Amino acid sequence: MREVRRCRWAKNPLAIRYHDREWGVPVRNDRKLFEFLILEGAQAGLSWDTILAKRENYRKAFDGFDPQKISRYSGRKRQALLRNPGIVRNRLKIASAATNAKCFLEVQKEYGTFSRYVWGFVGGKPLDNRRRTMGAVPARTEVSDTLSKDLKGRGFKFVGSTIMYAFMQATGMVNDHTAECFRSRTALK
Repeated sequence: MREVRRCRWAKNPLAIRYHDREWGVPVRNDRKLFEFLILEGAQAGLSWDTILAKRENYRKAFDGFDPQKISRYSGRKRQALLRNPGIVRNRLKIASAATNAKCFLEVQKEYGTFSRYVWGFVGGKPLDNRRRTMGAVPARTEVSDTLSKDLKGRGFKFVGSTIMYAFMQATGMVNDHTAECFRSRTALK
């Protein structure tokens, strides 16, 4: 039987499951896009494996990533989140979730959906990068620079260019599965 070849970063069962089912698959659902926006911001300075291990805790702690609810988080709710060992307990990252929820809702009002707004940065379809190796995958691009700048201008936090490039990879706005990976051709479907 032939061995399945994946992107080399998918090394443990949780990462393998995420890689095989989600990473690079185009996401158009606003709630899911908001989830990735919050999780990618939480990941800043940490490994993605850490966030994957805490993902279910995040879903519970952050009300299923409902931006309406998160936009109304009180100081008391934020304090409770700071005591929650199931998430990354960083005051700025927790505060950014509430700020980003408010900004997210404003973008929805302006564009109809957050999906329409964010996918506009790639012309509405995934950029297929056809990277040969993980070493060829950049940490940021001109597109992620532009997206980051626009989000910051709208008041979003924890949306630097590197974070936004990871967001673009996670949500399928770019296909960075390496040439040897079995998902390199199927991720866009």
